[in-house]
Amino acid sequence: MQTRQNRKGTPGSRCARRLAGLFLGLILILSGGLIPLAHAAPSTIPDTAATTATVETTWKLLDYVAVDYDGAVKDGRIVSTGEFSEMQEFTATIAQHIGALPENPAKAKLETGAKVLQQLVAQKASAQQIATASHALSAAMLDAYPVPIAPQSIPDLARGAALFRESCAACHGMNGDGKGPDAAKLSTPPIAFTDVERARKRSVAALEQVISQGIDGTAMQSFADLPVQDRWALAFYAGHFAFSPDQVERGKQIWTSDADIRSRFPDLKTLVTTTPAALGKDIGQGRADAVMAYLRAHPEAVTQTAGGTAGSLDLVRSRLAESLAAYREGDRTRAEQLALSAYLDGFEPIEPLLGASDASLLSTIETRMGELRAAIDDGDPVSSVEMRIDAIEALLSDAGTALSPEASNGTSAFVGAFTILLREGLEALLIVVAMLAFLRKAEQDHALRYVHGGWMAALLAGAATWLAATYFISISGASRELTEGLGSLLAAVVLLSVGIWMHGKSQADQWQRYIREKLAGAMNRESNWFLFGLAFVVVYREVFETILFYAALWAQGNGAAMFAGAVGAIGTLAALAWAMMRYSRSLPVGTFFRYSSWLMAVLTVILAGKGVAALQEAGWIDIAPLHDVPRLSIFGLFPTIQTVAAQALAALAIILGFLMNGRPSRKPVVGRDLDED
Repeated sequence: MQTRQNRKGTPGSRCARRLAGLFLGLILILSGGLIPLAHAAPSTIPDTAATTATVETTWKLLDYVAVDYDGAVKDGRIVSTGEFSEMQEFTATIAQHIGALPENPAKAKLETGAKVLQQLVAQKASAQQIATASHALSAAMLDAYPVPIAPQSIPDLARGAALFRESCAACHGMNGDGKGPDAAKLSTPPIAFTDVERARKRSVAALEQVISQGIDGTAMQSFADLPVQDRWALAFYAGHFAFSPDQVERGKQIWTSDADIRSRFPDLKTLVTTTPAALGKDIGQGRADAVMAYLRAHPEAVTQTAGGTAGSLDLVRSRLAESLAAYREGDRTRAEQLALSAYLDGFEPIEPLLGASDASLLSTIETRMGELRAAIDDGDPVSSVEMRIDAIEALLSDAGTALSPEASNGTSAFVGAFTILLREGLEALLIVVAMLAFLRKAEQDHALRYVHGGWMAALLAGAATWLAATYFISISGASRELTEGLGSLLAAVVLLSVGIWMHGKSQADQWQRYIREKLAGAMNRESNWFLFGLAFVVVYREVFETILFYAALWAQGNGAAMFAGAVGAIGTLAALAWAMMRYSRSLPVGTFFRYSSWLMAVLTVILAGKGVAALQEAGWIDIAPLHDVPRLSIFGLFPTIQTVAAQALAALAIILGFLMNGRPSRKPVVGRDLDED
């Protein structure tokens, strides 16, 4: 029969579980914002939802006029009275909408442009003149009244394909030819996305607007109830039907070999607002069709090719400019979203490369971008936000210099590959070696295979991540930060519990009693799989970060130097692992557990800070800057109230746990003498 104490666990283990649970609860409260450490000032900025809706509708009408006018007039003659009447109606509506927009220094010019467009339609001008005037007016309107006209992250085309099958194929057909099973029932035939001539005139942004707003008087309903990213995914998928796989492959070859082509698409906004016809005027229609076919099938290429570094920095600048424009217009929510997008979609992908080239500059830019988001959230004056963005712009110029091809060489690739793997690997190595050493001390060698299986599975998962990130999918900045943040916090909670428990066993008599009462038999299956899971989480978290860095470094060339750096780091880590295992065997049990408990304590505090910082960068937790606190990422220390608070909570839980371990425990109540069992 077991003792009552055995059934409930030792005082140390119960203490560890309770404090770990308390720490996790406080972190979750912090993450959920239930204890707002830095309240944002109440917004006095007026809501601009009505303005945004008007601009979006007007933009859609302008695009419609530019595309469909040639169905109403050809060679100065009306070929469809109904279509011509529609063009007159639409241009009149455009003028009305622009006249209803809030006052703006550019409004008078926009109103003049709308009148000119009406006159051109009345004069039966050429389709080329109408398209040019419409596109110029829409571009000027977006400059004066910025609205979200691009996805905030890389669209998921697999999701777009699924949505198309569910909601669009019945009318438009599975292959987008407009001949779905329900097409014959409609009074207005559905659009054939396979119509090349029409597709050349339509941008992805135009398709997204139709998806969001629908088309009055037709069966095309609004899908505004879908999340924004789903609508963009659907628009990209619908925009690919007019192009063949051969064109996609040719477009890839052009894109990867022609720096001038890449420079034309610095960000997603440029991609979604560019039509194949407009691009064809500059590079030839055949090449334009191929490039657009490739980019619509692989939008992640905008920031993942050899020109991705410059493209990423341009995306940061573009998002910051849009954020400032939105803030000036009074849309603080939109401004904050764009500032976050500038970091996640623009700066985050190049962080590893910049960290290898200039870690100090990386730290400064990260801090300044976090402070910018905090200033927007606090409702700081426009002049203050503008000054912060100007400062970031200057830092981005320095980053461009540091990341230029001239600055990239074999030495920097070797050093970057070596240091990132050594830094990330050491943290995981310490935990795994401590687990292995513990099992050997406990004479539980049969459980070693679960720990080895955990870290090996993490390496295999890392290899799969490499393949996916390189050839199949784009891992967004938000995904990277969330994986790091949640993984860090999970590991911190587990290490907190393990560290307190190990500290409780640092006395030799307590360890011997534990061996006698708890480990006299083999560890159970749940304990073994717990070891597997812990090894997997702590290693994959580090592998994930390393893989993303190596994927970015690989795209810059210098593959041999990168490989040499990786081999050097692996050799160093292997030597450290051997030395630590050898040293741990010679340590007395009490000393081993004391050292291990302090190691777990230090790693808990570090991971708590890193986890909260990553969730801040993903936009899950607000940022309240602390200007007098240094940024030491290796120690998990970041200059924000939230990260410092998380580390303080972790340290407090550790101290309480260690103190409670030092309290004398009551004699356990025994059901009957152990010798009788």
